[in-house]
Amino acid sequence: MRLRSHRLVFAGAVLSATLMVLTAPASAAPGHREPGRSAQTARALAAYSALDRYFGTADGSGLYREQYPVEAGDNPYSYEWPYSQVHIAALDLTVANPRGERAYAARAKAQERYWNATGGTTGLPGYDSYPVAPYGAGGDMFYDDNEWVGLAKIQRYLQTGDAAALKRAKEIFTLVESGWDTDTSHAAPGGVFWTQATWSNDRNTVSNMPGAQLGIRLYQITGKRHYLDSALRFYHWTNTYLQSPSGLYWDHLDLDGTLEKTIWSYNQGVPVGVNVLLYQVTHDRTYLRRAQRIADAAYTYYVTQGRLHRQPIFFNSIYFKNLLLLESVTGGRKNRQAMARYADQVWATNRDPATGLVHFNADGGTEAIQQAALVQIYAVLAWPPARWPTLY
Repeated sequence: MRLRSHRLVFAGAVLSATLMVLTAPASAAPGHREPGRSAQTARALAAYSALDRYFGTADGSGLYREQYPVEAGDNPYSYEWPYSQVHIAALDLTVANPRGERAYAARAKAQERYWNATGGTTGLPGYDSYPVAPYGAGGDMFYDDNEWVGLAKIQRYLQTGDAAALKRAKEIFTLVESGWDTDTSHAAPGGVFWTQATWSNDRNTVSNMPGAQLGIRLYQITGKRHYLDSALRFYHWTNTYLQSPSGLYWDHLDLDGTLEKTIWSYNQGVPVGVNVLLYQVTHDRTYLRRAQRIADAAYTYYVTQGRLHRQPIFFNSIYFKNLLLLESVTGGRKNRQAMARYADQVWATNRDPATGLVHFNADGGTEAIQQAALVQIYAVLAWPPARWPTLY
C-alpha cells in the first residue's frame, strides 16, 4: 500500500525517492517552441478533465479523492491542502476559458466542506485539514492551508469583484494573525506557526510569507493599515530567521532555534511576490530590487543548475505564478519562458496520453495535487499578460 500523507513533503521526507527525477535543466532546450495560447488552454482543459474523471466523487459532495488509483484504506476525500490546489486550478481556468466558470463554482462550493465555523484552538473559524461533518470529522487547522485559499479568494475578487470572496479572505487573515508566536522565551520569537496541531511547533516560510502576501493584498484593496502592519511583521520575521546568505529561503525553524534548511521552490516564489506587492504599495524600489535578486538566485538554482524537475510540480506552479507577478512589473519574459519549457517537458515526459494523468511517483500513481498543478500552469500560461497582476 502506498503511504499517502498531505504533510509528507513538508516533513522533509526523502522526496527524491518518490519523485521521478529529471535532471535536464529547463534551460537546456534552446530549440523549444512554445505552443500558442489556444493550445495551452486546450492542455489545461484536458488536464482538468482528467483530474475530474479520475479524482472526482459521485456522492454529491463535489469533493475529490487524493490519489489514483485508489487503494484500500484511503480516505474518502482528499485533505485540504490538495483540495485547495484543485480549487485554484478551476479558478485559473476561468481566465483561460469561460468554460472554467462552471468548474470553479463547483470547486468553490465544495471548498466549504472544510470550513470549521466553530473555530480551532485560537477560537477563530477557518478551514480544517479534512472535511467537517457530514463528510468527515474535520482535522487540525494549518495556517498555510488557509492562506492558499485566502489568496485564491483575493484573486477571485480582483478578477470579478466577488464580495463574498473578499469577506472570506479577511476572515482567513484574522485566523492567520492569531497564529503568531507570542512567547518571547522561544528561540527567534515571533513568526506564524505552521499548524495548530500539538505535534508541531514549527514556524515556516510557508506559513509566514503567504500570510504577508494576503495581508498586503487586503491593504491594497481596503486601505486599512493594520493589514500592512501585520504583513510586514510576518515579512521581517521570515527575512530575519529563514533567509539564507544566498538570498534563498530555508523551510522552517523550531522552538529551539533549529533550522530545517531544505530549499523548496514555492518558498522562493512567494517572497518574490511579497516584495513586488510591497513595492506597489510603498513605491520603494528597494522591494523591487529584493524581488529581482531572489528571482535571479532562484532561476540560477532551479533552472540554470537543473534542479527544477526535482521539485514537486505543485511547488513549481506557485513558484512560477509569483515570477509572472514580478514580470508584470519589470517586463521581460525569462521566467515565463522557463515556465513554458517546464510545462512542455512535463507534458511530453510525465503525462500518460491514455489517461491524461501525470506520473511522478515511483509507484506509478498520481496525486490530485500534482494533476491540479499541471492545470494551473497551463491555464496561467494561456492568460494574457494583462491578467498577471491578479496572481496571488
